[in-house]
Amino acid sequence: MDNQRISATQRQSVLDALELVQAGKSAAEIREILELVKLEASIYIMMDTLKYLKKGGRITPAAAAVATVLRIRPVLQIQGEKLDAFAKARSEKQGRSIMIEALRKDIEERFGGVDQVHLYVAHTNCGNVAQEFAQQIEAELGAPVACCVPLSLSVACHTGPGALGIGCAKRIDSFL
Repeated sequence: MDNQRISATQRQSVLDALELVQAGKSAAEIREILELVKLEASIYIMMDTLKYLKKGGRITPAAAAVATVLRIRPVLQIQGEKLDAFAKARSEKQGRSIMIEALRKDIEERFGGVDQVHLYVAHTNCGNVAQEFAQQIEAELGAPVACCVPLSLSVACHTGPGALGIGCAKRIDSFL
């Protein structure tokens, strides 16, 4: 099945499926539940460079050059099936703040509070930075980060090394 999730949120779908199996749900019921909640996730990714988006033809060479000169660190957003530009940060610190505040807003407005979601951090080749970011998120949002993992290759090939992401997926407790 394709529940339109990627990276850490897709990982959570697998864990949810295992939990549903343990709860005695059939394959058809599991598919139905996972498809029902497929859009109940939110991801923000800050990239260190636009080099790989340029190589993949996702942005023009001119846009990449301007962003590089201005030292812009783009923050992308994945909600449901769409990947969109979300914000432009001038530093890693600013990008982290942008992502945390955006996720906080999603959690409050879309998911009903931090106790209703699993939180994640994902990265490409910057594990120590990601662990530090996970600690910052836990302190600021008051909830544990479920996992801190490398971004999936399908995302990492576009972001390149140094990308840092934050995400959440709605808990499926009501289906157990």
